[in-house]
Amino acid sequence: MKVLFVGDITGQPGRASLAGYLAECRRKHIEYDFIIANVENAAGGFGLTKEISQKISSYGVDCQTSGNHIWDKKEIHSYFEAEPRLLRPANYPAGAPGLGYNIYKARKGESVAVINLQGRIFMWNIDCPFRAADKIIAELSQETKLIFIDFHAEATSEKQAMGWYLDGRVTAVLGTHTHVQTADERLLPGGTAFITDVGMSGPYTSVIGIQVNDALYRILSGLPNRFNVASGDIRLAGIEIDADPNTGKAQSIRRFMYSLQEDEKAPEKRF
Repeated sequence: MKVLFVGDITGQPGRASLAGYLAECRRKHIEYDFIIANVENAAGGFGLTKEISQKISSYGVDCQTSGNHIWDKKEIHSYFEAEPRLLRPANYPAGAPGLGYNIYKARKGESVAVINLQGRIFMWNIDCPFRAADKIIAELSQETKLIFIDFHAEATSEKQAMGWYLDGRVTAVLGTHTHVQTADERLLPGGTAFITDVGMSGPYTSVIGIQVNDALYRILSGLPNRFNVASGDIRLAGIEIDADPNTGKAQSIRRFMYSLQEDEKAPEKRF
């Protein structure tokens, strides 16, 4: 089966890149069996709203993952209860709203499990993602061999450690959060696809999606200021994985960058 993972969607430009890419896939008859997208920055660069989550689902996204910024819009807390396609990191302490993992049906009927985890190095010191993964995988592996993990973490070392720790137990470990696509995609010896960071879907004339002057002001002055999402050079950062449903092992992993053309910069209006 063929799975698409879309890296951190950032603001309206990121949503436009997703809509534009999937529209091009339809024109070229490119089909995915299952689509996952990280959406924690989809609303103005910070957080997510119900309306934006629903819009992303309408494009054909089967599962939305997130990270530490998913809590930035308070309204999303109650929406979690009504939307099983939206995940938050599973290793937040007990009582956090929403699901940290779930099983879904792919287009051809295969059961696909998605787990959302968050790292702890240079981030909030929440529950251990490694121990959380052990417990969740033991449960999910009773129902499916296809298990995909969005590991939302800052440190490259922690992401790589997770890849090796879960090699042979899951189909893929895909890093998110830093907004910079890494060039280390590979199949680990046990059959797990891995990349340190999928990258950002959004504006690349920016500092990880933020207007350059906004980022420079804070860096140079040391003072707080409002961050605004940039607009130029819109791209989608993605990963394609071919996996064997019978074994759960990845057969290939490919990273790519799709550039939105000038006449496609408002494709959301077409759907």
